[in-house]
Amino acid sequence: MPEVSASIVIQAPLDTVYAMARRVEDFPRFMPDLESVTVLERNGEVPTLTEWVGTVEGRRIHWVEEDRWDDAAHRCRFRQREGDFDRYEGTWEFAPDGAGTRTTITVEFEFGIPLIGRLLTGLLRVKMRENIDGMLRALQQQIEGAA
Repeated sequence: MPEVSASIVIQAPLDTVYAMARRVEDFPRFMPDLESVTVLERNGEVPTLTEWVGTVEGRRIHWVEEDRWDDAAHRCRFRQREGDFDRYEGTWEFAPDGAGTRTTITVEFEFGIPLIGRLLTGLLRVKMRENIDGMLRALQQQIEGAA
């Protein structure tokens, strides 16, 4: 199963970056590939449930995601409950890095394309990497631009 990871240092305190990342419903305001993120459930100890609609190469993608935020560890484990992926899960991790916060996203994903082949798997990995790089840059611009 393909896995991609990307990391960036955002020049802001850990608590600021983590708090902004938790507000996923705000992402469509500054991430052009996201049409909407709707919070379906947010009840303290229960995982947060969100519905995402985005586009990749002009194709609309939809999924419902379960997020388990760990405030003490500054980490989130997420996984798709239903949607267009056969499997979509991963982590957000936040850690102090000099005067900023290293923010890392790791995603494992699988599409149900029979006999997908090495070439197409490589292309999907590149597209997913571009997507998470774009998310990190957009988050960085939103936070650093507000400072």
